[in-house]
Amino acid sequence: MRSHFYCIANVANMNRGVLALFMVFYLFISCNADGDRPILHVIGEADGDLATWLSGEGFKLINHSNPAIAMESIEEGGVLFVLAEGYPYQRVELSEAFFEDAEIKGLRLYVEYPDFIPGVNLQEEALQTRLERGVVNTDVFGLEMQMMSILGINDCHVIPSDATNPLLVLAKVAGLDKAEYGIDDVETHPLLIEENGGFYSLTRLSNFAEGRYGPEDHWKALWGYMIRNLTGKTDLHFETWPRYLSPTLDQGEEVTEDHKKESVKRGIDWFYKGRFFIHPDWEDMWQKYQDDGTNPVGPPVSRDLPNGDGSLGLLEGHSSNIYHDGSQQYRYWIRADVQGEGAYAMAAAAKILGNESYRAPAKRLVDYIFNSKLRGGPRSEQDAPTYGLIGWSDTHPGVYYGDDNARAILGVLGASAHLATNEWDKEMMEAILANFRTTGTMGFRDRRLEHRDIIKNGWRYYFDREVINPAPHFESWMWALYLWLYDKTGHEPLLDRAKLAIGKTMDMYPEEWLWTNGIQQERARMILPLAWLVQVEDTPEHREWLDKVVSALLENQMESGAIREELGGTEKGRYGRTKTNAEYGLHEAPLIFENGDPIADMLYTSNFAFFSLNEAAHATGDERYFQALHRLSDFLTRIQVKSERFEDLDGAWFRAFDYDRWEFWASNADVGWGAWGTLTGWTQSWIVATQVLVLQENSYWDLTKQSDIEKHFENTFTLMFAGN
Repeated sequence: MRSHFYCIANVANMNRGVLALFMVFYLFISCNADGDRPILHVIGEADGDLATWLSGEGFKLINHSNPAIAMESIEEGGVLFVLAEGYPYQRVELSEAFFEDAEIKGLRLYVEYPDFIPGVNLQEEALQTRLERGVVNTDVFGLEMQMMSILGINDCHVIPSDATNPLLVLAKVAGLDKAEYGIDDVETHPLLIEENGGFYSLTRLSNFAEGRYGPEDHWKALWGYMIRNLTGKTDLHFETWPRYLSPTLDQGEEVTEDHKKESVKRGIDWFYKGRFFIHPDWEDMWQKYQDDGTNPVGPPVSRDLPNGDGSLGLLEGHSSNIYHDGSQQYRYWIRADVQGEGAYAMAAAAKILGNESYRAPAKRLVDYIFNSKLRGGPRSEQDAPTYGLIGWSDTHPGVYYGDDNARAILGVLGASAHLATNEWDKEMMEAILANFRTTGTMGFRDRRLEHRDIIKNGWRYYFDREVINPAPHFESWMWALYLWLYDKTGHEPLLDRAKLAIGKTMDMYPEEWLWTNGIQQERARMILPLAWLVQVEDTPEHREWLDKVVSALLENQMESGAIREELGGTEKGRYGRTKTNAEYGLHEAPLIFENGDPIADMLYTSNFAFFSLNEAAHATGDERYFQALHRLSDFLTRIQVKSERFEDLDGAWFRAFDYDRWEFWASNADVGWGAWGTLTGWTQSWIVATQVLVLQENSYWDLTKQSDIEKHFENTFTLMFAGN
């Protein structure tokens, strides 16, 4: 471009007629370079994703109300897009005469979701799918998108057909960016056909932004190929891509303290934007979709319905299922840990932001735990062996996970500190000791305990048994609580059993560790008890244990602050990589397919690592830990969801993030908490509450140092350990 302007400057002394001719010639060659965009004709949404993108790229679009009018006005050899406006409920009505006229005029077509294609048998009813994804079935895209590459098409409705040699097929396949096991063993449906210079889609592909299709580079490659072929402009380049949802900041943008405070505010406001506080007006709807808890999902809570005040509890968040319009299913489930964690986040935000309106809902969420079946029934009867335990959920109050109890307790204790209240100290003492008396001699509780078994066996059976379960995901945060309570009471058995279990677990690291969705989440969980062990016994060995786990975690921390997921050894993983196409979406699963995939997990790893690293940094004063902590804080600030269109997602953190693409993308194989799932507790609350600690330059250990919980210890211990 500089050379063009140089030439113009040097002919400035020519006569005006010659200069005018030169300028016309310059404009002509400029408009016919890469910037030249031919006229495109469109039937369908004039302001849809495809039209918006192409207009932004400089194409002139002429919109037509129906095929007959378009056929009359379009020039010979023109390009016509026939888009599905009524998708998925209404197919595009096209006649045989339309295609005959198009052939006579030599039109180049893109047609989607039609009721007729010449030479192809189309079934009358479209098939709605959920786990299926688009798979590239050709090598025509070159290096931009290779054979077996995956394109996410949320809530895809596809017209079954007998089409042959499609460019894309729809199939349920395992893998992150490509179908790792191929498609020979799965049912496939043709999605996109290329024929006679045109393209025919058996679903709607043009709503890629509204439907939140990903990954973006694959979709750019697909549409780039079609636009170049339809226009005959093989050298076209595209600069933009429409998004209705994005990370808050780009990867290279500076993160300030104000950004972090704003992330706290937006993180709490999301509870309200999402209508996650149950209100009496729609309590029946919550009960309907929660049902028995086996599949507690349903449509989003309407924007027209009111927010509750916390007294009826806090919903879990979003399922990972995205509808064709980009909206997302909700998880209509009430869990005890979520209530405690949510209360902690709200109380922390109230403190740092000076917003008193967050305090009352925080208190009501804690009260809900103790005034509902989560702690009611036999859990409130002093003679019962389950006395003091906190039930897993509204639908399963007789299930006790140690890690869920630990997070509920930590949440309530953190909320109490920020609210400057001792109101729940007695219940917290009972909860910690209830878990302790069902902890075995080696310091382990096992993955899950059942109410009926504890009633049958009595608590002493569990207290006296020798069980070993080197699974930090399930065990380690309860050890942290025993150390925390030991610091307050000096009760040696709390230290002894916690230290014994921690030592045994470190002896078995890493080969014998039992991991759930990845080894990184186990490290993230293990850091907390190791940090607090240093707080109560600062020895070289305990610091060495802590540094071993922190260093292993940070080996996978990227420059951006993201922590890359990692699978452990194949023999010890509970939910490893999906082993077959058939298993995709049937059980819990990692976000990655193999180690090295550039994915961070905000449900199982980064959220808990954030909290734990803060504790480790303050326990040791290690500058390396602080640097890692602040990088992670910056990363989480940048990737918070920003969206004007999807209000119930604005301010959330999704489970998954592809830090190479800087995009919300990963394998969605997990049956309940997939790539685009949100969680008011585990994810949102720990990120928000830890962000507050970072801003305050404080640790949870010091935040809760002034707790008066020990005043309840002697009476509670005597009551709970006196009998069988």
